[in-house]
Amino acid sequence: MQAKRKGRDFIARHGETVFNIARRMQGDHPHTPLTRAGFAQAEAMGIALRELLGPRPKLTLWSSSAGRALQTLAIIAEHLDLDWHQARTDDRLVEIGMGTWSGRYYAELQDEVGTFLDTEHGLYTRPPEGGEWYDAIAARVSSWLADTGEDEGDRLVIMHGMSSRVLRGVMTGADALPQFGAPVAPDLPQGSIVMIEGGEETVVHTGTGRGAAPA
Repeated sequence: MQAKRKGRDFIARHGETVFNIARRMQGDHPHTPLTRAGFAQAEAMGIALRELLGPRPKLTLWSSSAGRALQTLAIIAEHLDLDWHQARTDDRLVEIGMGTWSGRYYAELQDEVGTFLDTEHGLYTRPPEGGEWYDAIAARVSSWLADTGEDEGDRLVIMHGMSSRVLRGVMTGADALPQFGAPVAPDLPQGSIVMIEGGEETVVHTGTGRGAAPA
């Protein structure tokens, strides 16, 4: 369990992208633009947070440095009457590194290496060459948590499917899954938002995007 943090963390998964719809590996790819569905998911996230928090809430805006996360954040910030230019990016919030699999089509990889996704958990079962495993994600998101625990007010954090699940697992004190080497929270669709306060997680908005898929 992490040390007690000030404020609440609203952790969101970005909207659908062109790679998602094409069934291609994204991982830590720097920019794969949102689709129209992805923009609609970001709009819904902004509306949900506006209803929950009101205009101009005291939020520190955090994002993965990936373009798809920043696009999602820009739309949400507009709904909240917050200045997107005040957002902070951090590479420790990026998606799982996919190494030589980055940009590859799922179908190609299936033909080449066989099953690479644990469908029960929605997690990769093997790291690609030059890729990243879940214990490494846990280490980097834990470092980010340590550096932001004393921040004043609440935080909005825009992330990705795999990396946000590890962050949520670390923050809620979940047991490490031995086959993956890290705590991993349950999967949620793209465009979802959870609130974590005092180690307890509440889903505040469920998105309409894909679940249990790399994003």
